[in-house]
Amino acid sequence: MHHVDPQQCLPHDLDRAMLIGRVWRESPSPGPAIVVVRDGEVLDVSSQIATIADLLDLADPAAFVRDVEGESLGRVESLLESSLNESNDAPRLLAPCDLQAVKACGVTFAVSLLERVIEEQAAGDPHRAGELRREIQSLIGGDLSRIRPGSPEALALKADLQARGAWSQYMEVGIGEDAEVFSKAQPLASMGFGEPVGLHPASRWNNPEPEIVLAVDAAGTPRGASLGNDVNLRDIEGRSALLLGKAKDNNASSAIGPFIRLFDEHFTMDTVRHAQVSLRIEGADDDFVLEDSSDMREISRDPLELVSQTRGAHHQYPDGFMLFLGTMFSPVQDRDGPGQGFTHHLNDRVTIATPSLGALINRVDRSDRLPAWTFGLRALFAHLSARGHR
Repeated sequence: MHHVDPQQCLPHDLDRAMLIGRVWRESPSPGPAIVVVRDGEVLDVSSQIATIADLLDLADPAAFVRDVEGESLGRVESLLESSLNESNDAPRLLAPCDLQAVKACGVTFAVSLLERVIEEQAAGDPHRAGELRREIQSLIGGDLSRIRPGSPEALALKADLQARGAWSQYMEVGIGEDAEVFSKAQPLASMGFGEPVGLHPASRWNNPEPEIVLAVDAAGTPRGASLGNDVNLRDIEGRSALLLGKAKDNNASSAIGPFIRLFDEHFTMDTVRHAQVSLRIEGADDDFVLEDSSDMREISRDPLELVSQTRGAHHQYPDGFMLFLGTMFSPVQDRDGPGQGFTHHLNDRVTIATPSLGALINRVDRSDRLPAWTFGLRALFAHLSARGHR
């Protein structure tokens, strides 16, 4: 595996990026600390703000980051380097969210729509993927990326496919009126930069999903963005969409980081809309390397539409939410044999990056081999109380 340069894991314009996050510290009491990055220095501002959710709800979070005083934890590059060291020495980065619900949108790109239909038709068998891909592409015809979901053209295609017996539940959320929005993880359950991500031990066909994750406040306003890995189990979800919870919400199956970059005059929703999210997978046991990317300009629903389909009069999130926006990454490169496509090996290193947000790096392991998730909301409340927050 190639050496990781911590500088490459930070926004290309670090000097003007408004970064917030969470760090595990052992003192003054073991637990998470709220940090901001200013002039390349990490500042613990936990004495000034209790949670990331509170920070995002401020009238002007960027002004808070510019002006707040805090305890120096050293250079941000050193924090990234120590977070990549799996000794678990503190301080180390955690996922940059806390009380927020962690939601995710699926099938938001035409390419990923096609792959979901293949998973469904293959019923979890990766050996059938190649043949099914050719059949379904022939059946659908045309370029799905040109079709706006919910448009008259999309509804006409839906009617045609239904008449031919080729309709799919993935087609429904891919080109129908309603987006797929599901619960990816519980608050505090996501992994951070440098922490391992987990695969359910029953899965034999799986992949990372490189995504941008919006940080949305309690009022439903996106306040910033981060990078995310929505670990995906193709065989389990492919057997039945009713197994989505088993396929998506496992120990360590959600990763977000390294920081949340707040929106300001230098980083806007248009930056997200035009982002190119790169992916690199490096095998530890077979020298396998896969490099690909996801172009946010190809997304079928605007990020703000996805936010409005997640929160509104129909559903509220009083502590805000993190929203994975989906990916166009389509893992079709054969790894273990012809026609079998891609699947993870244990100890793969996954790097998800875009210049404005830096890079999220995680190693792959099995969910049942990784440390159990034990630090939940009651532990957080006890920690905040010990630090003087009421």
